[in-house]
Amino acid sequence: MTCTRLRTSRTSCLHRRDLGLLALRVGTGGVLAAHGAQKLLGWFGGGGVSGTAAAMDAMGYSPAKASALAAGLGEAGGGALLALGLATPLGGAAAAGTMAGAAAVHAPNGFFAMNGGYEYPAFLGFVAAGLAVTGAGRYSLDHALGHVLDRHWMVPAALVGAAAATLAVVGSRTKRVQEADTGE
Repeated sequence: MTCTRLRTSRTSCLHRRDLGLLALRVGTGGVLAAHGAQKLLGWFGGGGVSGTAAAMDAMGYSPAKASALAAGLGEAGGGALLALGLATPLGGAAAAGTMAGAAAVHAPNGFFAMNGGYEYPAFLGFVAAGLAVTGAGRYSLDHALGHVLDRHWMVPAALVGAAAATLAVVGSRTKRVQEADTGE
């Protein structure tokens, strides 16, 4: 049902939508930031940069330390920006690109997370991309700052930039993994 059909005021509709965006941003951004803190700082049982670099190397990402830093910053930085509603196109695109890289690692296991599949990183990535497109809403730093870091042109620029970087990184990883599998 729309707000019009419910006979509520436009202000009430905006309030509900903005509260929903706030909940979605803080929840998704918080999860992403915590995952990034595991990678960068070793918090919450994470491996820190050195442990994450070893894992990245085993997954076929090279150079491993740069990959660990990029993944950690994409998650922690993108998640923090989403949670705050600051530079939302950049934060959402960074998180979405990072999650696409994670989904590529899990893709051979199928879709469902219970089998080690890509369900969870795909979900986080789609939510992050959706927030990048939708915007942060009224209860955000973007709104408080007059959308200086959330201009309309920034949405496609951020998403295209993240997609290009993700394709390059995942493509390079895929090539390395295939070469290792064939013994080249």
